[in-house]
Amino acid sequence: MHRDALTDSARTGDGPMDLNAVRDVSRAISAAHLFIYLVPETAEEAAELGVTDRGPTYLAFRSAAMGAVSWQVTLAAFYNFSPRAARAMAGVWDAAPPERWQAARFLAAGRAMRRVGVHLTDGHLAEARSLIDPVVAGADYAGKVLAAANASVVLPPDPLVALWQQITVAREWRGDAHLVVLADNGLGPCDCLVLHTATGHLPTALARATRRWDDEEWNAATARLISRGWLDSHGVLTDAGSAARERIEVETDRHCAALWAPIGNAGARRFASLIAPITNAFTAAGTFQAVRGQSDLA
Repeated sequence: MHRDALTDSARTGDGPMDLNAVRDVSRAISAAHLFIYLVPETAEEAAELGVTDRGPTYLAFRSAAMGAVSWQVTLAAFYNFSPRAARAMAGVWDAAPPERWQAARFLAAGRAMRRVGVHLTDGHLAEARSLIDPVVAGADYAGKVLAAANASVVLPPDPLVALWQQITVAREWRGDAHLVVLADNGLGPCDCLVLHTATGHLPTALARATRRWDDEEWNAATARLISRGWLDSHGVLTDAGSAARERIEVETDRHCAALWAPIGNAGARRFASLIAPITNAFTAAGTFQAVRGQSDLA
């Protein structure tokens, strides 16, 4: 189904966006983007630039679209990293300028997708672009720092990687919106991470190793969530905490409804189905085994 086969109402927003459609496409873009943080190609391309540590590699690749920013800017944009984790990126722009990191990220994405056998026909690639391009072009980037930075990146000539970059813009847009909702709900950087791990969607060991909150900070965040009734005395998610987490996700969905309005519910659902082969190929290859639930690592 090409975009010109959609009804006029779907193109312009077929009434209010269905939040289920927003959630479905959001999950699809998050899953299709996630592999870049887990595949060996990412580490290999970083090593070519002279950086072998996983932390600085992650920070540099994801920050590159913003240019040669300081670690403090990356910390602000990423939200749930500790200052000590963000400081680890000091010196990455001396190893290579941001544009080389961005080019290396594209190389890693393309190599990884072809290694696991991601295949979209030319027709499906064109259809997917006909849906995501107006979403990216029509988005309101006010307050959406990472999304705006990624939207400014020149798309690579590789059609599959270019589609992945457009997916990345939409993924970061939701992430930027999510941070506003977290702050509105009084969830600080460590608090939101503790709550996320309590859902079981992100392993605690992985979260702590990458975000580097120390025991005192982690325990203080846990205590704050216990005082709100969102965790029990053993740090286990309560019904109230589960409901609060879902409410935050719904609030984020409401923010994202405007993002997908240019293609409407039918277009959003169709786009989710078109990019599913990316996730399916990496799932079959075992890429996501380290991250249960294919959670958004932002």
